[in-house]
Amino acid sequence: MTSDKKAPFHPSPGGAEPGGTGLLTDHYELTMLAAALRDGTADKPCVFEVFARRLPDGRRYGVVAGTGRVLDALERFTFGADELAAVATFLDAETLDWLADYRFSGDIDGYREGDLYFPGSPILTVRGTFAEAVLLETLVLSILNHDSAVAAAAARMVSAAAGRPLIEMGTRRTHERAAVAASRAAYLAGFTSTSNLEAARTFGVPSGGTAAHAFTLLHTGPDGPDEEAAFAAQVAAQGPATTLLVDTYDITEGVNRAVKVAGPALGGVRIDSGDLGIITRQVRAQLDSLGATGTKIVVSGDLDEYAIGALRAEPIDVYGVGTSLVTGSGAPTAGMVYKLVEVDGVPVAKRSSHKETHGGEKRAVRLARATGTIVEEVLTPRGTQPTVRGHLTARPLQIPLVRGGERVADLPTLEAAREQLRSALVSLPWEGLGLSHGEPAVPTRYEGPA
Repeated sequence: MTSDKKAPFHPSPGGAEPGGTGLLTDHYELTMLAAALRDGTADKPCVFEVFARRLPDGRRYGVVAGTGRVLDALERFTFGADELAAVATFLDAETLDWLADYRFSGDIDGYREGDLYFPGSPILTVRGTFAEAVLLETLVLSILNHDSAVAAAAARMVSAAAGRPLIEMGTRRTHERAAVAASRAAYLAGFTSTSNLEAARTFGVPSGGTAAHAFTLLHTGPDGPDEEAAFAAQVAAQGPATTLLVDTYDITEGVNRAVKVAGPALGGVRIDSGDLGIITRQVRAQLDSLGATGTKIVVSGDLDEYAIGALRAEPIDVYGVGTSLVTGSGAPTAGMVYKLVEVDGVPVAKRSSHKETHGGEKRAVRLARATGTIVEEVLTPRGTQPTVRGHLTARPLQIPLVRGGERVADLPTLEAAREQLRSALVSLPWEGLGLSHGEPAVPTRYEGPA
């Protein structure tokens, strides 16, 4: 799949991909549209809010990611001849004609990408007619739920790594397009690089990679395996600063051969199996004894934040993370919903058990102490101000993203989103960075009509 993006070093905030997104939606959105056009309610001004009722089990905070991708997808959310043909079997002529001219013309506000969120927070607010806004539900949620889930998992791993670099390498464990989005979300959350080349091209994420066990196994002849020949070939192609995979056969012999071939200037050795705590201590001592004191140790193999945290005291320089970052078990869905909260200026709210909502468009502010530590999040009806007690400071959380269907200027870049998250995590109460289960690190309070 090709990309219409500029060179990787100058990506847009979302990293737009080619092709329309009109059919990246749910059948029921079009049936609601058809019914609203028929009964005359399609043009009623409405407000929808995106929020999470709760955080996934074990999470103390959420990370907003995917906003740039949402805005890119919104620009391509149209219905051309092919899309109209695909839905013509169940829609009437009036609805098809309406879709043919569809362009979102409303307003969108949202949290900064890379900011934290907590239950109930209006992460995104969409204002427009019912018809044009209801069509965006699945598009918005599919991107925000996926990217925010990966970013939250990645942020926990970055915290557990305590400053050591992490490589995203989950491409082979998920859908080919989801892998690209996951690379972006992981980089936003503080990962150093990715193995995914499409993420490098589309989003400008730094990429890297060396060799797999297959390359070592390739160098097998009549006399058996020749690991040294494999290492020599890689060093000849990439130079001694490369990282050699040393655990195909015997790790001790692998390290000896790696240093013999590359010399003490060897960039790194990667270990993908075994008891990493014990092995890395042995390998570090061995490398130092061979004079390769600057050679880094890279580990991979089913790592998650808990494994990374447990290895924090070991002589590990770089972590490679895959499965636990891009799959549901390691990155549980953010559980965001897209709910109608206002119709023609009148608040509306769902009253179903365990799914209650507060009606009306809301604004969120984050209260913090003078030290910067977050105390709570306060939601108030639009146009009202929250109660700020004591010497707390209040920061509004939403910024304008779209006005009159056009994205506003100066949207945060991916690098700015990385910095936003770094700053936000510093402001969490200390227990919020722990890996233990517990309540959200910051409570959410609603001030307004019941």
